[in-house]
Amino acid sequence: MDLSLMSRVFPFFVEAALVTLELTALALVLGLFAAALAAAARLSKSAILRAVGSVYVSLFRGTPCLIQLFVLYFGGPQVGINLDPFAAGVIGLGLNIGAYMAESIRGAVVAVDRGQTEAARTIGFSRLQTLRKVVLPQAARLMIRPLGVNTVALLKGSALVSTISVVELTYTAQRFIGSTYKPFEIFGVAALLYMAMVYAVARIVDMLDKRFAIA
Repeated sequence: MDLSLMSRVFPFFVEAALVTLELTALALVLGLFAAALAAAARLSKSAILRAVGSVYVSLFRGTPCLIQLFVLYFGGPQVGINLDPFAAGVIGLGLNIGAYMAESIRGAVVAVDRGQTEAARTIGFSRLQTLRKVVLPQAARLMIRPLGVNTVALLKGSALVSTISVVELTYTAQRFIGSTYKPFEIFGVAALLYMAMVYAVARIVDMLDKRFAIA
């Protein structure tokens, strides 16, 4: 193992890891927004909204994320949508993870005891007040662990954007392998940085889960 090579390339990989974190954070924000809308649609009384939410979830969960990125980046120009690789990566990853998070949010809302809703309505809360003051605060605690798992999956799945030339951790590793012919050392450094980022996210999720745990 060429340890000197690993030490020389490490600063470049740290810079690429920051791009990976930025990409993941932006995709996570977009994913949470899309997930909230999709979950609300699937819980709506409107059959049309439920259908729209179901189509979104089925489409993005039923097809590979890599295909979605290719359609967005390479197919977009055919319909007048020209995105740079980073923007395409954020949108593609965000919409994909949003479909999974939507089910986590919907499941948490449904898991709240129905008696809580009935009690709130009995004392005069409107449907919106019941949702905002009774259901969502309890559901939020149930969402922490599933959303944390989805965030870890998003972080690891961000490696897919290397296929559309986003200069993040995996893409940087591939470029260094082309010039050094040392895949073990190069991918070893990349793997260590991915593990460190995943560990940090997992610890944050664990702390939130313990902080807001339901007895």
